[in-house]
Amino acid sequence: MIAQPQLSPPYTPTDYLEFEVNADIRHEYINGEIVPMTGGTPNHNQILLNLAGALNFALRRQPYRVFAADQRLWIPARKIYTYPDVMMIEGELAYQPGRRDTLMNPKVVIEVLSKSTQDYDRGDKFAAYRTIPSFQEYLLVDQYTCHIESYIKTGEKRWIFQEYDRLEDTVTLESFDFAIALQDIYDKVQFETAVPEAAEEASDS
Repeated sequence: MIAQPQLSPPYTPTDYLEFEVNADIRHEYINGEIVPMTGGTPNHNQILLNLAGALNFALRRQPYRVFAADQRLWIPARKIYTYPDVMMIEGELAYQPGRRDTLMNPKVVIEVLSKSTQDYDRGDKFAAYRTIPSFQEYLLVDQYTCHIESYIKTGEKRWIFQEYDRLEDTVTLESFDFAIALQDIYDKVQFETAVPEAAEEASDS
């Protein structure tokens, strides 16, 4: 998740990497802009932990690696450095040339949506991920209500979209043998409850 871009001159990828190595907080790089990342909510972090933990356990002793939150990804076609909430890589890690801290070949990416970034995650960021040759599946997980969007690549520029919105539903990843119930993804997550209209009127009086 990211904050709004700061007003600043365009930076090169080299400028960004030099800045990021010494920064106290994480930043994304979006085509010349260095963008500070916002802190996560308890719901965001709980969902991330639930998913990354389940994936890591299910894929133990298999040729897959699971990374969460702090692993930087380089998308050369769009000149973006980002930190996916969760990403899974099959086989050998493909590093950005000349670096050992930045990867380039996720097969699955999962983003936990926030109100400030959900449009970006569904739009420009998804478009950027689709330029990655290894990228096959994308999950968008709502942290405010029970709702997950799944995108699965079926061919050149062809994706299947599916929604899940019941705790008894099960999300299945097609890239490998993995399924998880929404009630496990949302375990210990506390959704916001709407204030009844009558209560709102009483509080205003």
